[in-house]
Amino acid sequence: MKTRLLILAACLTLACGGEGDGIVALPATSGDLTSRDDAPPVAVNPTSPVVYPAALAREGIEGTVLLRLTVDSTGQVLRDSIAVAESSGYPALDSAAIAGAAGLRFAPALRRGSPVSASFIQPVHFRNPAVPERP
Repeated sequence: MKTRLLILAACLTLACGGEGDGIVALPATSGDLTSRDDAPPVAVNPTSPVVYPAALAREGIEGTVLLRLTVDSTGQVLRDSIAVAESSGYPALDSAAIAGAAGLRFAPALRRGSPVSASFIQPVHFRNPAVPERP
């Protein structure tokens, strides 16, 4: 059984939970936003292509991977740009985040109202709903 996570439009932060369970954390920002005509890329996938490794989910292992991504002016992730900016400490979580990142889709960043390419840090949170909430 594959465990997937949800991506909500207008939020750059991903969360991993059980099947159909998505938890949205703090939104990320990109660059210097100076007006309503400037905006960071916005995730638009109805469901996330990032898959929580089943073995780690069964063990209750959680973590956050920070990915460095670049999207072009159409919102497509440039595959060569996908890199771990900060590891979760679990190679399997890092690999899952990298593998799923190419399938992410974004509304492009805007600069003065025009679509532009942008680089940013994309957090991917692997949170297991079977693990009790921490204080």
